[in-house]
Amino acid sequence: MSMATTATTVSLTSVTLEVADLQAAHHFHTAFGVDPHIRLRASEAHSTGFRGFTLALTVAQPTTVDSFLGAASDAGATVLMPAAKSLWGYGGVLQAPDGTIWKIATSAKKDTGPPTREIDAIVLLLGVEDVKASKRFYVGQGLTVARSFGGKYAEFASGESSPVKLALYKRRGLAKDLGVPAEGTGSHRIILGSTAGSFADPDGFAWEAATSLAPTPSTESAAA
Repeated sequence: MSMATTATTVSLTSVTLEVADLQAAHHFHTAFGVDPHIRLRASEAHSTGFRGFTLALTVAQPTTVDSFLGAASDAGATVLMPAAKSLWGYGGVLQAPDGTIWKIATSAKKDTGPPTREIDAIVLLLGVEDVKASKRFYVGQGLTVARSFGGKYAEFASGESSPVKLALYKRRGLAKDLGVPAEGTGSHRIILGSTAGSFADPDGFAWEAATSLAPTPSTESAAA
């Protein structure tokens, strides 16, 4: 389906992670608190090293960051960067048992109440070789740029029903921010859903036709 002749704003509608053990991944996502927002699909696709993306959770305050990191660690995640203060706030990085890297952060420097398990926003950061080129590609697919900082970062507008925002970041810069080597081969192990239909971007991230993510978690078999 071509989007060239329509004025409809295209946006990311779902995120599907490809995992080797569907039941174990579902258990982790439930314990971590992201199960309603992310789809899972069984896959044995080969992948080594950095998969080129991260999912970033924005929360309200430092104790909420700690709450998410603690729950993930208890469910089997590996902490790549312990939570710490920085110029922009407070946050940490973890790797789920399925290999997905998550970042949890807040811009707040102090707590204003007890910790919660509420997520303010989820951003899918794709690590790309050329931010400007990838931004042009996605604009051509019908996505609308919400924020852009030259060749360093670009963020796209999300639809009202989208649980996840899409953003672009330099691959090596993203890997450095996450504390992992930038090298990686094989599948990205992630599928993006959109009303734009099926295509692959310049860095090999695969998109497929999809509707908005249901409020309950969805798991699919590899043959689905």
